[in-house]
Order: sequence, then C-alpha cells, then structure tokens
Amino acid sequence: MSEIILSSSSEKETIEIAKKLAQIAHKGDCFALFGTLGMGKSVLARAFVQNLCGMEEVPSPTFTLVQLYDAPDFTIYHFDLYRLKSAEEIFELGMEEALYEGVSLIEWPEKMGGYLPKNSFMVKISGEQDKRKIEISSTSEEKISRLQKVFASC
Repeated sequence: MSEIILSSSSEKETIEIAKKLAQIAHKGDCFALFGTLGMGKSVLARAFVQNLCGMEEVPSPTFTLVQLYDAPDFTIYHFDLYRLKSAEEIFELGMEEALYEGVSLIEWPEKMGGYLPKNSFMVKISGEQDKRKIEISSTSEEKISRLQKVFASC
C-alpha cells in the first residue's frame, strides 16, 4: 500500500485538496474519510461535492445519514455513519448501490466494519499542532497512480 501525505494549515488548503480528489474520482470509487470530530471531514466532503456539482449549499448528512448529488458522470453519495448502531444498517442506506454505481464519500467509515471496500481511498485526517495531516492511501495501484498524478506538485 502506498500513500500520499499532505499538510493543511487552513480550511482553504483542505478545500484545495478536496478539489484535487474530486478531479480523479471515477464511478465506483469510495473515499473513506477517517478522523475525529472537528478534523475537517465535512469540509473536505462539501468541497468535493461543490467542485463536481457546482452547488453552493451542501448540507451535512448528519441526521439524514446520506445525501445524493448529481455530478456530470455519476451520482455522489455522501454518507455520515456517526449515528449507526450496527454495520448492517448500511444496507438500509443504499450502500451497495452507492459503491457500485456512484462515488461514495463516507464519514466515519469505521462504523462499516468489514463492509468497507478494501480498495477504497483511505483518507485519514489528524491534528498536528496547528495543522492537519492528511494521509491518503489505497491498496489499488491504479488509484495510487491517480493520486500521484494529481498531487505530483505537492
């Protein structure tokens, strides 16, 4: 598994990282967004959706658990699994369709347990002094290649 390690010292920088991730998204991709409360998962997801859909308002799916957005080439499924009680609840949210037919942004993916696809883009956001450390990895060489192309100058 290879990874890209980035640093963000502002919300604006996190938004720029999200825009680059949106540029490489293909139908069937899953972006698993790991991080504790307040790390910037929702900021990243919102900017990803805004970049592909041109929307100003992108509500968090905290209470609805999933929001759908129509991008030009696929549907974006934005999941917030924080409130799930069991991993099996993902099937009630349309997770299978999302993983095969669209692009999935999943906040709190650890709530999925073993159902999280192994070849997902794993995006881990952690605090590091006054910055955010953003580690992006995948077991897929093809996905790593896409990451390296878009983040080559970082």
